[in-house]
Amino acid sequence: MASIFTKIVQGEIPSYKIAENEHFYAFLDINPNSAGHTLVIPKREENKLFDLSKDEYLGLMEFSYKVAKALEKSIPCERIGMSVIGLEVPHVHVHLIPIHTMDDMRFVNKQQLSNDEFVALAAKIAENVE
Repeated sequence: MASIFTKIVQGEIPSYKIAENEHFYAFLDINPNSAGHTLVIPKREENKLFDLSKDEYLGLMEFSYKVAKALEKSIPCERIGMSVIGLEVPHVHVHLIPIHTMDDMRFVNKQQLSNDEFVALAAKIAENVE
């Protein structure tokens, strides 16, 4: 059965898209640690990060770098944190999180945003992807 992220890539489930190319897709996390929290995934479903081929892994990191740079330009924060921990969805995903304090990386303090806020944020970040 396809993961929720595969369904997002296939357009079966809507997302707040930031960027995509032939192999990778970036979108806002709908349960963010902080405003701008973005998930970057390979379009090909793979459960574990180190089960990706070396080329896929390096491609994912390069794509994540581009998205992180766009986040830095778009969201005032101390830095962009990165985490690859996801056990809840069996599809590799990189969390890029604008952090203001270390608590923003703990996945316990979630922010609530309206649909309009998500749409505006996604558009702002997308504008800064190079």
